[in-house]
Amino acid sequence: MVKNKINIKNKKARFQYEILDKYTAGIVLAGTEIKSIREGKATITESFCEFNEQGELFVINMDVQEYSHATHFNHKPKNARKLLLNKKELKKLLKEVKNSGLTIIPLRLFLNDRGFAKLQIALSKGKKLHDKRETIKDRDTKRKLNRINKTFNT
Repeated sequence: MVKNKINIKNKKARFQYEILDKYTAGIVLAGTEIKSIREGKATITESFCEFNEQGELFVINMDVQEYSHATHFNHKPKNARKLLLNKKELKKLLKEVKNSGLTIIPLRLFLNDRGFAKLQIALSKGKKLHDKRETIKDRDTKRKLNRINKTFNT
């Protein structure tokens, strides 16, 4: 059994984007890339997804650090990596991105129970500045309420 404890999140995504729909996609990886991901040496903070001319979906700017025990056959850290989805899902995403101007961003990189690397992606719309301020205000009020409840209960 593979230990399923790799769970790399994109914390900025929920703050900068309004998430409309989520999908789970497989990733085409080289051998040294999956080994680095299993060590937890990957970041998806600055990454986004894009379609090429053939209608294939790629994750751009995902940083998978070089594998420490590899020889000269190591991978490039910021390579574009192909995402695997059903044809129906790809067509729907392509239509939404072209017509509505929405973006596809990765939310979470994880290993499934069979040991394969999966990427949870989201169809999302960028937040305006006032929406971000509202999010900060809501977060602060929740924090203050929790503090009040904590002091009240003890």
